[in-house]
Amino acid sequence: MQKGSFTPEIPRFDTDGVVKRMNELSMLFRESDFPVIFIQHDGTGTGEFEKHTPEWELLTSLNFESTDVLIDKYANDVFYNSELQSKLTELNITELLITGCATDFCVESTVQSALAKDYDITVVSDGHTTGERPHLTAKKVIEHYNWVWQNMIPTKGKIEVKSFDEIKNDTTTMSKMHSQSNEPLHDILD
Repeated sequence: MQKGSFTPEIPRFDTDGVVKRMNELSMLFRESDFPVIFIQHDGTGTGEFEKHTPEWELLTSLNFESTDVLIDKYANDVFYNSELQSKLTELNITELLITGCATDFCVESTVQSALAKDYDITVVSDGHTTGERPHLTAKKVIEHYNWVWQNMIPTKGKIEVKSFDEIKNDTTTMSKMHSQSNEPLHDILD
């Protein structure tokens, strides 16, 4: 959710709605004293997403708090050569709620990697976005990957796809969040 991924040349589907839902979900996590982790692609040396440039910055409309964690990533898969795995281990986190951009690249790679690492995953079905592709509209790409994730065979973990409203209104999930201080849910905002 960096400025360089949201330009007039590469518009994203429902950007304002996705950001609004991500902000609300982050607020719910903070209120429950659960970590919110923002991911930023560090393209140092590549000429794109160079650290500390405007395109590297998070979208201004995202509500980032000083208590949130910021992790640099270097590939589509946020776990690849980053500090995410060690941070999750340090925080004793086994459950992930995943949101972000781009559905068919970064979000997909992260979901697959987290699944192979036996995390319990909830993908927020209306909490990720992408752009138009040569053979599919962005809306169809999002719809397709939500279907793929709903039909995956998990490893030792589990995978669910739920809308923001389902997560927000699911009192069991919210109660679980409040009662599991030793295994907090975690929100990845890629």
